Amino acid sequence: MRLSMLLDMAADGFGERIVVGRRATGFDAANLRDRAVAGAAVVDAVQADAIVYLGPNGPAFPVAMFAASYAGVPLVPLNYRLGAEQLEALIAKHPNALGIGDDRGVALLTESGLSAHTMDEWLELTAEDGAAEPEPVDDDGPAVVIYTSGTTSEPKGVLLRHSNLVSYVLGSVEYMNAAPDDAALVSVPPYHIAAVANVISNLYAGRRTITLEQFTPDQWLQTVREEGVTNALVVPTMLARIIEAVHGGVDGAVPSLTSLAYGGAPMPGAVIEKALAVWPEVGFVNAYGLTETSSTVAVLGPDDHRAALASDDPAVRARLASVGQVLPSVDVQVRDDDGRPVPAGVVGHICVRGDQVSAEYAGIGRAVDADGYFDTRDQGYLDADGYLFVGGRIDDTIIRGAENIAPAEIEEVLMRHPDVLDVAVVGVPDEEWGQRIEAAVVLRTGHAVDADALRAFVRDGLRSSKTPDHFWFWNEIPRTVTGKLVRRNVVQKIAEQADHSVPTA
Repeated sequence: MRLSMLLDMAADGFGERIVVGRRATGFDAANLRDRAVAGAAVVDAVQADAIVYLGPNGPAFPVAMFAASYAGVPLVPLNYRLGAEQLEALIAKHPNALGIGDDRGVALLTESGLSAHTMDEWLELTAEDGAAEPEPVDDDGPAVVIYTSGTTSEPKGVLLRHSNLVSYVLGSVEYMNAAPDDAALVSVPPYHIAAVANVISNLYAGRRTITLEQFTPDQWLQTVREEGVTNALVVPTMLARIIEAVHGGVDGAVPSLTSLAYGGAPMPGAVIEKALAVWPEVGFVNAYGLTETSSTVAVLGPDDHRAALASDDPAVRARLASVGQVLPSVDVQVRDDDGRPVPAGVVGHICVRGDQVSAEYAGIGRAVDADGYFDTRDQGYLDADGYLFVGGRIDDTIIRGAENIAPAEIEEVLMRHPDVLDVAVVGVPDEEWGQRIEAAVVLRTGHAVDADALRAFVRDGLRSSKTPDHFWFWNEIPRTVTGKLVRRNVVQKIAEQADHSVPTA
């Protein structure tokens, strides 16, 4: 089953329902299908073997995704925020593609020798009637190629086949379960797996999808109210900014909102607790997944959020820091460094298996073991009731004096300090300890605190061996647009500053 079959089901089942865009200007399911068929004809006309999408999210994106499916080629959404040199290297991997992008994107695409259209031109082209019905494509080729963010290494092209993405949808969404007026607001860029997953899952559910190209708390809140948004997806940094704005006096009313999902990066406990208090009627959902798993593999649902917040039982309360329970269609094992499963409560490698798990890289192949398990390189544990706790990347672990220390644990404590807005904890080479712990901190506007006070704060919450040796006070922490911490950039900046200054000890 291909992605185009999901659109066929939508067009046949609720063809007149608006599924993409604003109420007044959006496309209904039948029109989206017509546009995708027309787009496939454009692809065929230039004999392209892929569609490279290089621009912000918007209605052109789902048209491109389904056009690629009908044409039997993959969609390749690239990070339009990258520098020209990086983008040129990625575009060079797809020399026979059709390009779609914003003005800068089209310039880069055409300079690389591709036939390209602006997003507006693409929508004009696909609005034309008369495209022939495409020949059915039966193979399970790549539907989407997403390049990893490269937070710990160079970007790799993750191949998500039609079967992976369709398995995700069928395993997590009920067909046409959305009310006719339901609307989802998506605030992530098209090169993120969550953007792809939201297009296909909301379409299958019959829910209209709206994108917010430029996020600000005011614009997000205004869009929720104006468009009657019922479901929304944000990354943790966005939610933190929204709640901060509401506490600062911005109108936080969201009367239509029933569900707010978050993911893409760890959620600080202090932020989600404030959000639950600000919107007591909203159902919060923590979704954990990776590009390689076609999005979500575990979910902490609304009832679990509220139960954890209200409970006096430490074990139940702790679940607010978990990513919930694994989807029925996915198998999860936590393993030690030698690949052996570990008991509940023991930290190890999170490994996953299921039809939605691609774990396939361009030019490399599938990174699974003999039993089909993919090592996510995330460390974590399952509790006795099957709740999954994620402690960060295995590669991020700080080894100080032979003790393994998870930076996320220290970051969680520091984020609870009233003067701290953002933080990153990393390991820095040290002759005596192997690695020492250093923290980069961003303070809230108008607030002040010194390193000794922060060190004492950490020591009160954790043992002394996990207390940062040095603190750096910065204006900004390097993160991706989805809020994912780029630790290698933190380490590099610390090294550069250490050469010219002395950290606040």
